[in-house]
Amino acid sequence: MSRGFVKEGDQEEVPMVLPRAFLPQGVPNYVTPEGLALLNDEMENLKKERAEAASNYILKNYIDAKMRQLSERINTAVLIDPTKSNPDVVSFGSYVKFNDKVVRIVGVDEADASKGLISFVSPIAKALIGKKKGDRIEVSLPRGVETIEIQGVFESYELRAMSREQRAVTELVEVTESFELPSTGSGTNAISSQQSVSELESKVSVQSSELPSVGSDTNTVTELVEVTESSAKSQKPMASSQQSKFKPENNPTDFLPIVNERGNIMGRALHCEIHNGNKVLHPAVHLVIFNSKNEIVGKYCWHVGFGETAEKTLKRKVVDITSQSIKPKLKKQYIREDKNEKELVSVFTAISDGEILPSPDDKEYEMIFERD
Repeated sequence: MSRGFVKEGDQEEVPMVLPRAFLPQGVPNYVTPEGLALLNDEMENLKKERAEAASNYILKNYIDAKMRQLSERINTAVLIDPTKSNPDVVSFGSYVKFNDKVVRIVGVDEADASKGLISFVSPIAKALIGKKKGDRIEVSLPRGVETIEIQGVFESYELRAMSREQRAVTELVEVTESFELPSTGSGTNAISSQQSVSELESKVSVQSSELPSVGSDTNTVTELVEVTESSAKSQKPMASSQQSKFKPENNPTDFLPIVNERGNIMGRALHCEIHNGNKVLHPAVHLVIFNSKNEIVGKYCWHVGFGETAEKTLKRKVVDITSQSIKPKLKKQYIREDKNEKELVSVFTAISDGEILPSPDDKEYEMIFERD
């Protein structure tokens, strides 16, 4: 990981900036025209964020560190025009159909497996490059050896040349997999066979615009545990100051420690940077409270503060959920991982029959504690 920078005169270290997508040393930084445009757009967005940071010099220096990484990628970019390559041979920028799925070979910064965009340095891309339609190859992957039969090689402009009927059907299938189509006059969700292709495309266009964008939630892990008043569960009557539900913290500009699997601190980074799918290991603490009947009455989670132990963070945070004196005991430690983050969790338990701040009973929130 690359270090952040120090504000001149203050000697205040800004958080570690996570590295960009891996590019092997000595390998050219190939990009497609679309990929280069994305890098330039990212730079413009960072410039706007820096201007909006105003007097927050820590955030400014953090953004500066990201901009330096990005500038290096832009300055070393080697633009490849896929339309000038041999259309019959798989090359950088090609769309390839194999085993009934389509991928495109792109640069490391534009790769996104969820969208079928694979990096040219990936094992599958390396195996595909130079091959033609009809070729069969075997690729060694972490999950084992996979046999690949290339069914087609084409450029992006050839995709646009697909018949309107084929595109309409393809888009309609994608939409119906995401949500239920509105009922037609007959009360069924089926589209009348008499509707024209243009009507289908119009319907798909409108409905597709209502779909959420892919990856729009990756920086906000607390959306998984969002609490509303309607999710309240049965609890003992609480004091007026404790009527609200517990909410996990979400402080994007807070420092959090980065640790190894033994819990040793390796560095630090911003909350927002380690909750966007990078899976950087950081410590957290869970507290499960039982009553004297051995019934669970509350579950709570916090991130361990930078420079603190799990015990110290718990001692500092427990006053937010109860005014009673409790004696938490360490139960176990394990690594918890989801789509947004990776945590080294210390699980504590305590017994209390006093008043406590109600914890959420949301299903997704409960999943956080499923291994406790």
